[in-house]
Amino acid sequence: MTLLERIIQTLRALEIDVVVIGATAMAAHGVSRSTLDIDLFTIDPRALHQRSWDRLKPDAVDIEIRHGDASDPLRGVVRFEESGERPVDLIVGHGGWQAQALVDAESVRFGSIELPVVNPVALVLLKLYADGPQDRSDIIQLLADDATGTLTARVEEALNGLPNQLRTSWSRIEPG
Repeated sequence: MTLLERIIQTLRALEIDVVVIGATAMAAHGVSRSTLDIDLFTIDPRALHQRSWDRLKPDAVDIEIRHGDASDPLRGVVRFEESGERPVDLIVGHGGWQAQALVDAESVRFGSIELPVVNPVALVLLKLYADGPQDRSDIIQLLADDATGTLTARVEEALNGLPNQLRTSWSRIEPG
């Protein structure tokens, strides 16, 4: 069983909802880019508790839990590493509007495991929130495949009522 499969198995046993984000989600939506790790997302704070991961310890998995501080846009990140496996980052958000990413997920098969993947609108919103150079590049690539403008329109609709930071980030990306 792969590291990702064991992490997903643990999350499911704890009834912690999770979605695939990042480059793996981009690939599921037709935009391929290289990455060294697999990114997952949840809003459940139990993911940041060391005891949640006790069952992985016997498998020699290195687990690093980083808690966000008061100014951090995330509750934290859990990094999983094991020799011979792709690292997995579990990003833990605060909830609120981010919870919709979990609700609207689409199921995709990755080898022997079926996982919920964030839909394109939620992927853009999460990337607007992160607002790093790679995130902006990813959004531009997603929009490049949006010949009908449907994704753009859905993102603009979803931005209503969300934090101003997202609308500001969107205004720097939005096609002219």
